[in-house]
Amino acid sequence: MEGEGLKEIIEDARIEDRNHFEALTPRIYELGGELPRDIRKFADQAGCPDAYLPDSLAGGKTPTGPSLQDLLTVLVEAERCAIRTYHRHLQLHTAGKDHRTYELSLAILNEEVEHEAWFSEFLGEGPSGHFRRGAPGDSPYVARFMTARS
Repeated sequence: MEGEGLKEIIEDARIEDRNHFEALTPRIYELGGELPRDIRKFADQAGCPDAYLPDSLAGGKTPTGPSLQDLLTVLVEAERCAIRTYHRHLQLHTAGKDHRTYELSLAILNEEVEHEAWFSEFLGEGPSGHFRRGAPGDSPYVARFMTARS
């Protein structure tokens, strides 16, 4: 569970989550919306609570043993909340109403489900199927919605 493998998976999920934000932002503005200018207001409107660094990792400790389990629990719960949020969004707000936003949200949901599986494997909940997709953060489902690639 330790070493570069887990670090790589966490980084892959982090980059893909950033890609989700970058793919959604233009769509929000296309629909006449805007993002709050205050980051706290923005976070407070999110469908999920802020992720946090577990107390067992406070002070910059290297994650091992129970503290690594704590970190993985935070990560898997964050992914599960994202899955619930996107699923609810798809059902209530876009299905049969806004096909472009539905497709984008479904693509993001697919990646969130994979992220959850990656982290849950390390908690002993089953195989994840994580494999190198190419470069970290390739976002196989969301890439077609990205307006700019780095």
